[in-house]
Amino acid sequence: MGDEMINEKLLRGGKGEGDGEEKFKDKLWKETKKMWVVAGPAIFTRFSTFGVNVISQAFVGHIGSTELAGYALVITVFLRFANGILLGMASALETLCGQAYGAKQYHMLGVYLQRSWIVLSICAVFLLPLFIFTTPILEALGQDEAISEMGGKIALWLIPALFSFIASYTCQMFLQAQSKNMVIAYLAAFSLSIHIFLSWLLTVRYKFGLSGALISTVLAYWIPNLGQLAFVISGGCPETWRGFSFLAFKDLWPVFKLSLSSGVMLCLELWYNTVLILLTGNMTNARVAIDALSICLNINGWETMISFGFLATASVRVSNELGRGSSKAAKFSIVYTVLTSFCIGLILFTFFLFLRGRLAYVFTEDPQVAAAVAELSPLLACSILLNSVQPVLSGVAVGAGWQSTVAYVNIASYYLIGIPVGAVLGYVFNLQVKGVWMGMLFGTFVQTIVLIIITSKTDWDKQVSIAQKRINRWFVESEYASTNQ
Repeated sequence: MGDEMINEKLLRGGKGEGDGEEKFKDKLWKETKKMWVVAGPAIFTRFSTFGVNVISQAFVGHIGSTELAGYALVITVFLRFANGILLGMASALETLCGQAYGAKQYHMLGVYLQRSWIVLSICAVFLLPLFIFTTPILEALGQDEAISEMGGKIALWLIPALFSFIASYTCQMFLQAQSKNMVIAYLAAFSLSIHIFLSWLLTVRYKFGLSGALISTVLAYWIPNLGQLAFVISGGCPETWRGFSFLAFKDLWPVFKLSLSSGVMLCLELWYNTVLILLTGNMTNARVAIDALSICLNINGWETMISFGFLATASVRVSNELGRGSSKAAKFSIVYTVLTSFCIGLILFTFFLFLRGRLAYVFTEDPQVAAAVAELSPLLACSILLNSVQPVLSGVAVGAGWQSTVAYVNIASYYLIGIPVGAVLGYVFNLQVKGVWMGMLFGTFVQTIVLIIITSKTDWDKQVSIAQKRINRWFVESEYASTNQ
């Protein structure tokens, strides 16, 4: 079968659907519904997931200071590191499933889900030594011996959490591509409620201490994943899940390459704040600086969950429309999603700019820390504003399959511009933490401008053509599978 016949079969009823003349008000309303069907549950799910560690840390903190320090180190350094890699690699599934769903090649979504399970499982096995040898690694980094030993015990408990990320992220990408992510939100809310109750029951009521808190944490990670897997496999997605297939073991290399590019792209972003903390830790009066910065980054982290919701939306909408063959709809969705996220960011920018140091007293009673937070508030507000645009553009890149390009942009913007400028302003010009953060913000600003230029200069008709070539290969695979069953 020639490419022309394949394209005709793939796109029959696709082109022209949404590309014809349509009233702007109707078009806007349709796009609004499509956007919030993904964004609403995605934002709520990310808030809930972020809340699991916050709740765990709160209960562990009442057990003992050594336990709290060990838990904080393992979560911040090891689990976040592994989380970033697996999340990044799983985001390749957003490109693959989104474009396949837009092209109505529903069978291939299940195949790509299984391929992603294989790729991420191999990656998780390679990450295992970090959790097995946590104690000697922490000691080599100069950490306190008691804290290092405690961190090693906690890390062993969290190995099941490491493998939970495989099911969590892949099923989320798979369901989001079909706009079926309400089930993810319901499961996240249920898991968070169970986590609060179990943490209280096991640590406060029955006094199981650290073991009780960690049992509850592991269950909080796995409960929504088991629910998602049951939903997918047991009939929740009859069109896109047709059972386990040997096609999952075929052509793994392209999936691995795209997963690796996605992992590098997102990890470079997620580790950026870690560098900020490390640079701040070497400054004068580091305790106040780190306390103030951690408060600001905690607030920024919660707000970023909103932006990540719109990142998922941009990825799903762009990949769906490219797979469907509609460049106009893809461009309209990009503009509308970016503007919506920017408006929310502008409101939050104004709020935090005027609230300043008063917000710090929610987290601390130290007037020195509150004063430091007040000084950092304008930078926090600027971070929130930039974060309302930059992740959405990253979502566009994921939807279009540009992960490797954006990885290079991130390296240049963050690590060749942002960090060196921050180090110079912080240490050479003695602006301390403000200087470091200003440099890091400058790096994010450069990255945002570059992504805006790339997105605006892109030939979206050509992107449709690239997506169709990829879909042609899927179509041939699907035809081969159906004739050999």
